Amino acid sequence: MFGPDKCGATNKVHFILKHKNPNSGEYIEHHLKYPPSVPSDKLTHVYTAILKSDNELRILVDGEEKKKVNFLSNDDFEPPLVPPKTIPDPDDRKPEDWDERAKIPDPVAKKPDDWNEDAPMEIEDEDAVKPEGWLDDEPEEIDDPEATKPEDWDEEEDGEWEAPKIDNPKCEEAPGCGEWKRPMKRNPAYKGKWHAPLIENPNYKGVWKPQLIGNPNYFELDRPNFDPVAAIGIEIWTMQDGLLFDNILIASDERVAESYRGTAWKPKFDEEKEKQKVEEAADSEGLKGVQKVVFYYLYKVADLPFLGDHKEFLEKAKKQPNLTIGVLLSFVVVFFTILLKLVFGGKKPTKVPAKTRTQTKKSDSVETSNNQESSKEKDEQNEDPAAPRRRNTRREN
Repeated sequence: MFGPDKCGATNKVHFILKHKNPNSGEYIEHHLKYPPSVPSDKLTHVYTAILKSDNELRILVDGEEKKKVNFLSNDDFEPPLVPPKTIPDPDDRKPEDWDERAKIPDPVAKKPDDWNEDAPMEIEDEDAVKPEGWLDDEPEEIDDPEATKPEDWDEEEDGEWEAPKIDNPKCEEAPGCGEWKRPMKRNPAYKGKWHAPLIENPNYKGVWKPQLIGNPNYFELDRPNFDPVAAIGIEIWTMQDGLLFDNILIASDERVAESYRGTAWKPKFDEEKEKQKVEEAADSEGLKGVQKVVFYYLYKVADLPFLGDHKEFLEKAKKQPNLTIGVLLSFVVVFFTILLKLVFGGKKPTKVPAKTRTQTKKSDSVETSNNQESSKEKDEQNEDPAAPRRRNTRREN
């Protein structure tokens, strides 16, 4: 099998060879190690495999050599075409007294008398002192005083309503709340489970391996024994449309393939490249047009006195594409933010604690009263001087 495979993490030009073992008669599948990758664009490409009489395999992509290996090399195919001369004896078994342990626990060693395996890893710090101001009777969380039970709350279906918890504001100013406990520290008497120290194993014989025997399927090979090509099979597995292929050629002379590549593939590839350049240029011009309009208005805004310092940033953004994109995105975000404020009228009123609301209400009442008195004084000043001054009533006072 030969051809591109690009799916998920897979990205390679396959070359898989099935070769018949002359001794066993079995066909073994051999995969090319470290195959070349597939081009990442959407242009038309041509893949070429050249099998030479000196056991050399060359893989070309668009006429350019990407891989060169040898069929008989042990490092280029998995598994190699030529099997190993020797193999592990399948009937060989490890002796029961075979010891593979390089080190063993010292059988003479004994646990010291003062070794306490039950000592905990951590103990309470007896030197710790509760900080001053610690609020023992205050919980870390309290019911939200501003929370109210929803009107549609049904205790039979929803259960008993409980107010949500919030952090206790009294604990923010204090060192802590709730029951104070001494912190833990590492126990100096902790030693853990006792284990005997390791020593060299006197009976160590090394890692056991079965003995090697001659490989009955071994054979010598001067060149691969290729079966004649009788047909071409095409395997396609894709999850996207637009996949096309044609012009499959099998030839005995690589110059024929090279000539056909130049007449059947190269003109189409060059035309696609030119079309791609035109599309990229059109996209670039379109972006430049949008950029020109955006920066025109940005410069107008930057003429305001308090934005004058940002003109230097606009100059840099106009020359650097990454900054240009950032400015365009910022422009869109600011535009929609202003639009949302105009439509929805800005932020929702925030909740104010009851005490603060009372103070604010009193302050507003005093301010309103002062404004009313100031307004009355202005009206009296604007009245005719000859007219008698209006007398204040007790209610107005």
